[in-house]
Amino acid sequence: MMSLNLAHQTGAAAAVAPAAPRTAVVAAAAGTVSAPAVAPAAAASLQLQTQTVDPAAPAQGPDLPMAFQALVESLPEEQHPDVGGEERRKVGVPVYVMMPLDTVRKDGNGLNRRKAVEASLKALKSAGAEGIMVDVWWGIAECEGPGRYNFTGYMELMEMAKKNGLKVQAVMSFHQCGGNVGDSVTIPLPKWVLEEMDKDQDLAYTDRSGRRNYEYLSLGADAMPVLKGRTPVQCYGDFMRAFRDHFAAFMGNTIVEIQVGMGPAGELRYPSYPESNGTWRFPGIGEFQCYDRYMLSSLKAAAEAVGKPEWGNAGPGDSGGYNDWPEDSPFFRREGGWNTPYGEFFMSWYSQMLLEHGERILSAASGVYTGTPGVKISVKVAGIHWHYGTRSHAAELTAGYYNTRHHDGYQPIARMLARHGAVLNFTCVEMRNHEQPQDAQCRPEELVQQVAAAARESGVGLAGENALPRYDETAHDQIVTTAAEKAEEERMVAFTYLRMGPDLFQPDNWRRFAAFVKRMTESGVRDVCREQVEREAQGVAHATGSLVHEAAVALSN
Repeated sequence: MMSLNLAHQTGAAAAVAPAAPRTAVVAAAAGTVSAPAVAPAAAASLQLQTQTVDPAAPAQGPDLPMAFQALVESLPEEQHPDVGGEERRKVGVPVYVMMPLDTVRKDGNGLNRRKAVEASLKALKSAGAEGIMVDVWWGIAECEGPGRYNFTGYMELMEMAKKNGLKVQAVMSFHQCGGNVGDSVTIPLPKWVLEEMDKDQDLAYTDRSGRRNYEYLSLGADAMPVLKGRTPVQCYGDFMRAFRDHFAAFMGNTIVEIQVGMGPAGELRYPSYPESNGTWRFPGIGEFQCYDRYMLSSLKAAAEAVGKPEWGNAGPGDSGGYNDWPEDSPFFRREGGWNTPYGEFFMSWYSQMLLEHGERILSAASGVYTGTPGVKISVKVAGIHWHYGTRSHAAELTAGYYNTRHHDGYQPIARMLARHGAVLNFTCVEMRNHEQPQDAQCRPEELVQQVAAAARESGVGLAGENALPRYDETAHDQIVTTAAEKAEEERMVAFTYLRMGPDLFQPDNWRRFAAFVKRMTESGVRDVCREQVEREAQGVAHATGSLVHEAAVALSN
């Protein structure tokens, strides 16, 4: 997930967590990339859908040890209401848990550690979690060839979630897994996509030095038919349509949210701070990613349209390197180039290209999922909090967020999401300012407040995630305060907890997690003291002890 070097960011958690536009961009900049028409979906049923590999019938659950079999059988059967867009049951803030990155095998034909997944889902249900979030990897489900979809492993997971009464947030992960914080496995883009990127390396984001980034296709090529005759946006739309059709029986009752990936780590941003091969280290400012020929063509047209062709040859030449700090760079220093007419032009173009990318993919997603009752669309925005206290907000600028002391970079994003009724999902909700390096002027609390205000003013639902794994009460307190202990209209609509794994199921962490879920879901519903919540959480931990032990052991193997 998003954000930072673990050694710098966990702060207090390290001791307790177990190892383990001022100037509107010219129309020409937008006109160079137009939104493609998405091919209409063929009328299809689950039985008639054309797929290279048909999903196997879901396997039966494993034989669970007798010690907790009775507990499993005693769990209430899930009621699946006819969801019509709003949850019937009023809760504080529903809590979802992110599944491991490698939940589904790389061949797509089943689950990794199936027994662990089964035990984990039962434990999450017993603790009061609303559901799970899972990456539906493009590099797994459409690996073999264009339009050859294999959702077998994901079908097995959806069946398992439904059986356990859990909802699912499905992430359309059009990015590579590997190269970002927390990426413990590597799942590349589909091999047929990588073949095209090898033929035309300008399909990859490129920095000033010519370094290519293969995490995600360059948005400059969004409307180009460069993938076996289809544009990238058409590929994304076709994938989402195939997913919808394949899981039609689960839409709105089990699958309640589609998070649409829009960049590296699934976030709407440029890959400005890649960790792979030691390219970037926290808290470096990152680098602009506008040097593939598709991006440069758009920049050139935009500069010529404002009568400044000399501005269209490249990005800022004095913006420093990945691991510089703002004051190291003439462009980002206190009164640097970012605050000049050229800086305003460039940042308006660079950020507008990102917004239009989001608009194109959201239009495709809306075309697929509009008319599917009970399914929301969401988009994740990165929590880039380092150097937030400076005037230029350099790390945000290189990522594509035109957010400075004088310019709000998140309101345009929120307004774009509002046009499509999408939820804004934001990270770093668990962080406190004093836990971060003060010399890097990290301000996660102010950043979350700014994004929340933008969402509220735009009428967009705000959901949250923790950027890094945290199992301590300090982090839990911050999340509850930020997400749940607010007036109803200011509460987050959901929170997704990073991440399911053996550490979560360690006894103390599990007890704290159960208490956290109760505090989140019951905020505003009933007034209970902290001691009562702790007693109830202790009861959950005691009742699920064998189940949780099973999950921890299975996940560790």
